[in-house]
Parts: sequence; C-alpha cells; structure tokens
Amino acid sequence: MKRIIETDDAPAAVGAYSQATTDGSLLFTAGQIPLTTDGELLADEPIEAQTEQALDNLTSVLEADGATAEDVLKVTVFLDDIDDFEAMNETYAEYFDDEPPARSALEVAALPKGVGVEIEAVATLE
Repeated sequence: MKRIIETDDAPAAVGAYSQATTDGSLLFTAGQIPLTTDGELLADEPIEAQTEQALDNLTSVLEADGATAEDVLKVTVFLDDIDDFEAMNETYAEYFDDEPPARSALEVAALPKGVGVEIEAVATLE
C-alpha cells in the first residue's frame, strides 16, 4: 500500500507530487533542488552550495520516514552543466562516503527554477 511522506524540514511539494512515497519497503523521493525551507533559492550559488542544499533536503525527506543516507540504494543527479560534475561529486561524497549507493548523473537542458542541480533517491526501509 502506498503511503505519502511529508516533512516541514524540506521544501514543500508545489504541484501534483509528493516529497516522497513508500510501499513500506522502498522509499522514492521527489527530486530535491537547492531551495531552503524558508523559500530561499540558491540558483546563483556555486554548484557545491547548491548540491549541499539539495542533499540536506533529500536527507530531511529520508529522515521523515526513519531512513538515512546509509539506506539509499540509488541516486540520480541531474545537472544543467555536466562540467559541474567534479565539484558536485566532491560535496556529494561527504554525504555518501561509506558504501555509496549506485548513482547516475546526467546533463539536462534545464532544471526547475533555473537551478544547477536536482537530486532524487530510492532507499530501502527494511
């Protein structure tokens, strides 16, 4: 049975989507962008700061259902410029240093609100 995950510790969903959903064994997050809970958009900040905020949001969504970064099985990173990969990866590695999850990273034409990075994850709850 599907259950919706919501937390005030990450930006609220704005549209027809949830911050995350779960069936009790897997948790799927929506893509997280560098937007603070206060509504401050970090689109003009360096990619490292954008990545940190997106991952802080992702972590908050995971924690809302008792998961942690250690429970993440797969991450997808969307970048508006693949040349930012190395800088993004340095910050990313701070969140997933031990036994990192599988990951895909790809360049896209554009991201919501003109940000440089969006990150989504799939985690296990078992």
